[in-house]
Amino acid sequence: MAEKILREPIISVLGHIDHGKTTLLDYIRGTVVASREAGGITQHIGATDVPFYVIREICGPLLRKLKLKVEIRGLLFIDTPGHEAFINLRRRGGSVADLAILVVDINEGLMPQSVEAINILRHFRVPFVVAANKIDLIRGWIPNKPLGEQQKFVRDEFYKKFYNLVSQISTHGFNSDLFSNIRDFTKTVAIVPISAKNGDGVPELLMILMGLAQQYLRGKLTISRDKPARGTILEVKEERGLGTTIDVIIYDGVLRKGDKIVVGSKEPFVTRVKALLKPKPLDEMRDPSDKFLNVDEVYAASGVKIIAKNLENALAGCPIYVGGEELIEKIKKEIMDIEIHDEKAGVILKADTIGSLEALINSLRSKKIPIKKATIGKVSNSDVIEALAVSQTYKYLGVILSFNSEILKDAEKLALDKGVRIFHNNVIYKLIEDYEEWIKREQERERAKILKRIPTPAKIRLLPKFVFRQSKPAIVGIEVLAGKISSGIRLMREDGRVVGRVREIQSEGKTIKSAEMGDKVAIAIENVTIGRQLNEGDVVYSYIPLRDIERLDIDSLSKEEVEILAEIKKIMKSKQNE
Repeated sequence: MAEKILREPIISVLGHIDHGKTTLLDYIRGTVVASREAGGITQHIGATDVPFYVIREICGPLLRKLKLKVEIRGLLFIDTPGHEAFINLRRRGGSVADLAILVVDINEGLMPQSVEAINILRHFRVPFVVAANKIDLIRGWIPNKPLGEQQKFVRDEFYKKFYNLVSQISTHGFNSDLFSNIRDFTKTVAIVPISAKNGDGVPELLMILMGLAQQYLRGKLTISRDKPARGTILEVKEERGLGTTIDVIIYDGVLRKGDKIVVGSKEPFVTRVKALLKPKPLDEMRDPSDKFLNVDEVYAASGVKIIAKNLENALAGCPIYVGGEELIEKIKKEIMDIEIHDEKAGVILKADTIGSLEALINSLRSKKIPIKKATIGKVSNSDVIEALAVSQTYKYLGVILSFNSEILKDAEKLALDKGVRIFHNNVIYKLIEDYEEWIKREQERERAKILKRIPTPAKIRLLPKFVFRQSKPAIVGIEVLAGKISSGIRLMREDGRVVGRVREIQSEGKTIKSAEMGDKVAIAIENVTIGRQLNEGDVVYSYIPLRDIERLDIDSLSKEEVEILAEIKKIMKSKQNE
């Protein structure tokens, strides 16, 4: 019978830029990765294996106090820029991640990427804990002192920020509370106040993760040690002296040097493992290769760098399985099930990895944005042509959304020539936000064009004894009682009948563009005869169809114009009901 073991839980660390993801892991592993990252922002995917002896060292007194019996061998953390690693940490039907830490700066609260992380975690149904970071920045906070022993004004400030965070989280459909108040962790998200800088709250955070893993995830963590390995590709990269390698998380079974593996790609392929490089405990997979151990085998859960032939064709977010050609169709089908090739109108999506594509599809569907095509790869001419075809009927859908995908030069030129918009970003929420803002700007521009064509509300009276010509065109003197008239507007009687169009306006023998309330001017009216359709002394209005009345910006009108508009609307509705 195959040996059953309890593997390490795989924990993904997510959060907004600069909220302290890497700093938290630095405290745990005692390294200085964050200080050497450009701008303090994580630049590459990392996987950190934290053995239990390190956790015992950090949590010592707390571990003894809680008398927690620990059966798991440690924790495997994923550290990543944005959410790329998490969305690539995928397998059919869900996520490889067992738990997640959402790091939030308690002083700033939820930011756009925090919200995006919550939505992704919800979609993949991954349990998470909120690490409310940077409590050390609360005025008066004394490091290494429990919350209950801080001064009252400090506690007051903490709870003000804490309850704001609880409120923000609730708007996204989750109940949350201070970890020490929670009885049922399946119903309430635990918030653990921490300082990643000085370590406040980190022991409690680790204990919560250990407890959740052992109590609620035992079934998922129990694996067969001798089973052929299954894993997910986190990143494909060129390593100096090693060629193209893949960083992989093994979540089940064993992978050995010399094993034949099927690697996920647009066209899955079989290769053989030449070498396995495993980070030393507390190191991580972004460090130079001399920090790796050359090993003969790795067991789940492990982060490992694989060296093999043809890995330049591998695709992040795709699976790798120990096995041969018999598994190729299985992987191919998994990729095809995610990609979209639809006959209906919608936007064109391109992404660099299968995980990114899946996350982008889910985000757009949640916003009810239709998708015509969603594929992995570079933006090409065929993508532009498809978007152009859609734009002929649906202007706002005939676009390309490119997430981290290269745009081929020919495609970029064709898009410029044909007026097809390509939106490109490496943050999902920003990509969608840019697209939505463009739609808003375009709609406002179109609305402004329409408003220019809509006449402003006006009410005029034909002055008695000032008929200069009866027809072809009729020329009469008028007084603008309210609003503004301009050449080109149509006129309407009080019974709703349209009677001619203003061809020209003159004042003191000079042609003018418009006349306002109080002005007495002469106007030339086409298609009307004075004495038939209109008479001296008649009151007439500018003709505005009901659909255009609804488009007018009421706030931009004067009080008198609003009153006239109400009169015009009443006349139009009466005419409609006849």
